[in-house]
Amino acid sequence: MRWTGRRQSSNVEDQRGRGFGGGGMLGKGGLGLGGIVIIVVISLILGKNPLTLLEQTGVTSQDYATDESVQSSPQSDEQKQFVSTVLADTEDVWHKLMPDYRDPTLVLFTSQVESACGMASAASGPFYCPPDEKLYIDLSFYDELQNRFQAPGDFAQAYVIAHEVGHHVQHLLGITDKIHAQQSQLSEEEYNKLSVRLELQADFLAGVWAHHANKMQNILEPGDLEEALQAASAIGDDRLQMQARGYVVPDSFTHGTSEQRVHWFRKGFETGDIKQGDTFNATDL
Repeated sequence: MRWTGRRQSSNVEDQRGRGFGGGGMLGKGGLGLGGIVIIVVISLILGKNPLTLLEQTGVTSQDYATDESVQSSPQSDEQKQFVSTVLADTEDVWHKLMPDYRDPTLVLFTSQVESACGMASAASGPFYCPPDEKLYIDLSFYDELQNRFQAPGDFAQAYVIAHEVGHHVQHLLGITDKIHAQQSQLSEEEYNKLSVRLELQADFLAGVWAHHANKMQNILEPGDLEEALQAASAIGDDRLQMQARGYVVPDSFTHGTSEQRVHWFRKGFETGDIKQGDTFNATDL
């Protein structure tokens, strides 16, 4: 993917290495920043080593370290530049396609993060939170995408961001609220089916972004499209369940099969037409 030397978005909030426990504001046992400060003050008054008292509370140096190396390493700096450029590309495309588009904020975090949707850990993967209009990602997910899911490549990484921005587009269009409002009225199985359609539409919108970004910036290099399709396939519900359980349970799908995710991303990429992404009325799902 051609991305160097181009505009980077200013809508990136870097929380990597912040707080305690690698990204949250709480240490072990719920000990917060204020609690740690109090312990340090008491230890100084008593003439004791603050580290000794902190460790007695269950907090170690790893828990309250800011992990500045996460923010300052050449690799992490390049990753931030990359995601900032991809986010800028999404801004350019969606402002062109949607006159009333509002830019979301991309939050980079380490291990865990607090959003308007609640606390989340890196284990949950990248996500979008509608109430604060922010997308969240621990960049270690890209290592998992390459090593665990066998989906390497920078355009595979760009697809991940574009998918979450797709959820932002759905939020701005009122689609997300409409679907979530039905949750209390439906069985879990029925709501899962709606969730699949919501996710597949986000894949479609990621494809729409790729279509227009390539027209506007000529971002694609040979093999890039295949990288995105491989990533879409790798995180299909059927493939993930087969890897984890050895069998699949279609009624529990929430994101769609590998085939479905590839189909809708490809459709968005080939058409570039947002009007063709009505997954909720599609009859082939």
